Amino acid sequence: MGHDHAHGAGVKHRGRLGLVLALTLAVLVLQVVVGLVTGSLALLADAGHLLSDSFGLVLALAAIVVAQRPAGARSTYGFHRTEVLAAGLNALILIGLCVAIVIGAVRRLEDPPAIEGGWVLAAGLVGLVVNVVGLLVLRSGAQESLNVRGAYLEVMGDALGSVAVIASAAVILATGWYPADPIASLLIAALIVPRAVSLLRDVAEVLLEASPRDVDLDAVRNHILGVRGVVDVHDLHVWTITSGMPVMSAHVVVDESVVSMGDAHAVLDQLGECLSGHFDVAHSTFQLEPAGHLENESHRHR
Repeated sequence: MGHDHAHGAGVKHRGRLGLVLALTLAVLVLQVVVGLVTGSLALLADAGHLLSDSFGLVLALAAIVVAQRPAGARSTYGFHRTEVLAAGLNALILIGLCVAIVIGAVRRLEDPPAIEGGWVLAAGLVGLVVNVVGLLVLRSGAQESLNVRGAYLEVMGDALGSVAVIASAAVILATGWYPADPIASLLIAALIVPRAVSLLRDVAEVLLEASPRDVDLDAVRNHILGVRGVVDVHDLHVWTITSGMPVMSAHVVVDESVVSMGDAHAVLDQLGECLSGHFDVAHSTFQLEPAGHLENESHRHR
């Protein structure tokens, strides 16, 4: 067997998530106060999204802490997948928030209340600045961790929501057309839903142990077959424990030249170097078999 244990990719971004959480909570308080004072649904919708973000960031941080717990007899891979569960819960919260926003906006379109556009514009500008800072802080982590990516997408949705708030406030100030506010809240919901669904799909793929999208199984098979002494491979599986932690297992058939433990070690070393170098597999398990052993197995998976 070849082993290369790795920690979840979200651990090193814990400090960045904490910073973004603090910034998000500050803007949340500002938008709730201004939203209640002015009666702006768009601003309250954006504040609701910020509340969801805050909860999601807390979950993300908690998941990272739990994921660092050591493996045990019943959790042999540790608790890394808690990060994936947190990302899935974030996506569901976002979808639920969008439903609430749409219901409120439709009701307001029938009888839009008067809005104080100046305060809404100021709060929207502050929110946008903070969102941009949050995106810059989380940008690198979003490429490495599904959990951090969930937080990044939520902050991106907030940034776009702030733009919608600013636009609606500008329209109200320029024309006095108050339906711009609930329309902006609908735009915010429309911006959130696709990213929430995309994140939920990625989470489902991990939980269903689908092969990672960036791993070509045929290419993996060809690399294994290219190792000296290997004549066939079957029961090849690649899945993901959490972001940045792909796992692979395979039954590798070797030829008659592999007759000693030293020969087997040489094959395993080549397999491990090949897969970690070309496919960045965090944990690989190989079962070496002599030719003809497959006939004694009760099943075979491809």
